Amino acid sequence: MSAAAQWGEAVLAASLFAIDPPGIGGISVRALAGPVRDRWMTLLTGLLPTEAPVRRVPLHIADGRLLGGLDLAATLQTGRPVAERGVLADVNGGIAVMAMGERLTPSTAARLSAVIDNGEVVLERDGLAMRLPTRFGVIVLDEGASEEERPPVSLLDRLGFHIVLTDVSVRDTEELAPTREEIAVARVQLAKVSVGDKFVEAICGAGAALGVASLRPTLLAVRVARASAALDGRDEVNEDDASIAVRLVLVPRATQIPEMPADEEVPPEEVPPEEPPADEEPPEQPPENNDDDEEKPPPEVEKPLDDVVLAAALSAMPAGLLAQLRAAQFMRSRSSPPGRTGVARAGGARGRPVGVRRGMPEAGARLNVVETLRNAAPWQPLRRREMLASAREKGLDEAIAAASGPRVQVRQDDFRVTRFKQRAQTTSIFVVDASGSAALHRLAEAKGAVELLLADCYVRRDRVALIAFRGQGADLLLPPTRSLVRAKRSLSGLPGGGGTPLAAGIDAAASLADAVRRRGETPLLVFLTDGRANIGRDGKGGRAQAEQDALTAARALRMENFTALFVDTSAQPHPQAQKIAREMDALYLPLPYADASGISKTIRAASPPARTA
Repeated sequence: MSAAAQWGEAVLAASLFAIDPPGIGGISVRALAGPVRDRWMTLLTGLLPTEAPVRRVPLHIADGRLLGGLDLAATLQTGRPVAERGVLADVNGGIAVMAMGERLTPSTAARLSAVIDNGEVVLERDGLAMRLPTRFGVIVLDEGASEEERPPVSLLDRLGFHIVLTDVSVRDTEELAPTREEIAVARVQLAKVSVGDKFVEAICGAGAALGVASLRPTLLAVRVARASAALDGRDEVNEDDASIAVRLVLVPRATQIPEMPADEEVPPEEVPPEEPPADEEPPEQPPENNDDDEEKPPPEVEKPLDDVVLAAALSAMPAGLLAQLRAAQFMRSRSSPPGRTGVARAGGARGRPVGVRRGMPEAGARLNVVETLRNAAPWQPLRRREMLASAREKGLDEAIAAASGPRVQVRQDDFRVTRFKQRAQTTSIFVVDASGSAALHRLAEAKGAVELLLADCYVRRDRVALIAFRGQGADLLLPPTRSLVRAKRSLSGLPGGGGTPLAAGIDAAASLADAVRRRGETPLLVFLTDGRANIGRDGKGGRAQAEQDALTAARALRMENFTALFVDTSAQPHPQAQKIAREMDALYLPLPYADASGISKTIRAASPPARTA
């Protein structure tokens, strides 16, 4: 699909969504911030009614601001709980724009999904109980740089459209969209549109053929088909509407290649004609009409509606979509090997704030003053009465006791400390085989992977190290560092040739990884070798003993529970390399299928998750 065609699909999705935002759910827009995304947002807001509210929801919004809660200033001033409305209640009838959706926390996504499902905000906290009806659409701005960075699945499942604008440039954004008046007419027409049972069955069949497990996208596709018919001014959904719904809603969620019907797999001319039994006379042939010399065209066979809709879905499926999906699933399935987590650090005073918890401000924990006062505010009238009752029992004047006492009484149960989320420090250790004539190619791949990984260090704060083994032993060429200049200098100065002391390389990597883990960081080992060891641990030649020493070192590495990636640098996948990778419980990648970019992506996928404290 060309960039102009992608923009046309995005414009069509915006037009259909503007007709029925709550019914279609929303749109996930995968694109970096820029003029293309801004132009699409301007186009969408221009199709909505002028009175429809549009609210931008910050990433780290608190639950009280999102759902509503206690108005702290008014409560402390009046001495009684005063409620305030949240953003989701204020956006009733409009759209909520979720910024940086790829970083949205599962808890925030769960609260947003509950409001979408129920059509109301249910608030029961801080001594308050409210139910505020609200129906709105959601725009999730996805700025993820890799396939692993995605908004929560629970929220994506409730959004009708998933569009991608990463390959669209400004010169491709010339697609004309309907006017606001046309969308308003279609919005009135939507209530009159009906969907026949055959079209519902066709959409459901297409979802099953594409491997869409959830029922929500199928229901959303039916709503999109109704909106398409309303936009065209019709009262009934037709074949084109169903095809548009499948193309825009179900195809981006495809998990398998649909099977084509049998009549399309075998052409009619290849089916041999049936021969009559020997005891029966052949049927009489009708007389030929010699008057008509023109050959009649074969009668057209009307295809079932399910096949027509499915064929439209296949024609719209982007090239390589399923291959990318399978690769992403493989990476996710192998990205959680045992022993991945690093050594936990004491204290929770660093990282990104992700909420609050009950606790005392000690051991490095930070007191959240606002949330502490918010929890103490509903109890002030009761505590004030308790203070006056205590003053009466002691024979003190109540007026003097009220004036001399604290205006806000805070107790130990009210204390709230801030929770922080911090990504574990990771050190990627590259263990490079510098032996043999192909060392230059292997070092080029290692250099590319190191440079790509270092480009992420400014954000991830990760470090890299380099170990090379050749001749009779292994050398630490680059201690753990974030310096790209030092990494390039170490790689460029590495000579090649000599034997392959693989066991020495594994032992050196295990020793460095153990030192890294003792510092509280998480080591990640990346081996680039063909696995054909010919130098043993004692520095003597002999392939049999060298291979046995390498297997022994691999088993010892496995006992340490280090995360490892084994890149086979052979021209073809070698059984010995696979065996060593299996012994050390490493993810095996043949070099012909893993370039520098692929190695870097795999390392990012295997990086430890963020810790919450």
